[in-house]
Amino acid sequence: MPSEPTDSELSVNSEKGILHPREQARHRSLNRLAAGPGIDRFVEWYWMVEWDLREPYLAEILPYPSVNVTFEQPGGAFVNGVCTRKWERELTGRGRCFGVKFWAGGFGAVTGLDVGSFRDEVWPLRDVFADADRLADLIFAEDSDVRRRAVFEAFLSDHLVAADPQYELVRTVIAAMSEDRTLTRVDQVTERFNLPIRKLQRLFRRYVGVGPKWVLRRYRLHDGADLLAGGQTAELADLAVALGYFDQAHFSHEFKEQIGLTPADYAARAQAERQSSYR
Repeated sequence: MPSEPTDSELSVNSEKGILHPREQARHRSLNRLAAGPGIDRFVEWYWMVEWDLREPYLAEILPYPSVNVTFEQPGGAFVNGVCTRKWERELTGRGRCFGVKFWAGGFGAVTGLDVGSFRDEVWPLRDVFADADRLADLIFAEDSDVRRRAVFEAFLSDHLVAADPQYELVRTVIAAMSEDRTLTRVDQVTERFNLPIRKLQRLFRRYVGVGPKWVLRRYRLHDGADLLAGGQTAELADLAVALGYFDQAHFSHEFKEQIGLTPADYAARAQAERQSSYR
């Protein structure tokens, strides 16, 4: 029988991608678990959201360049392709969702699918795995996230593929894009990894589902929103340059286009939420 999670298993604490994180935390619970050995080649973490609300709340996410498999109660089991716009979900009444966040490229490596073919789409899980009809019931029959993880990993183990050098290359490139804030242009990526631009684009289309330029911009927007939400920067012009934008105007335009608020308004809302939580 699976043991309860240890501190190391519960160490997936990044709030990147969650818009207005303090506000969201007041309306739903969020727990995460790292993937187990072997499966962690393809899956980054698992997440469990639950809510019980008298009034509806609109949760907003700036998604990662990743495929998520979600098990919803009520609802079913779904494959969520890479979402290129802000994701919104109205939470109302009672509900819960057990999600599987694949590494960028991981779902494409396991399934052999061209992930770009279902960008911004949601498919029933059975359309990808014909034997997944009862998987949602089996997962929610368990009484802990650790046991739910075990059910999913037992299922996925039957579908794992041999090592794929192309996928491993994609993982390496994606890790650099995510972690290195000095990478702000695609030509920097191609130079670092000695990759022709057309090959990089083909790999990203097949495994990730979006182009390398989009991925860089999304990670830098994650960085910007995370810093603003934490109150860690006051000079928007300096932040824009650090994130690779030509100037503050370009950063503000893209930020508002993707998130719905200017950086200044987003920072002000985050500050108001922090002050409210201290009272």
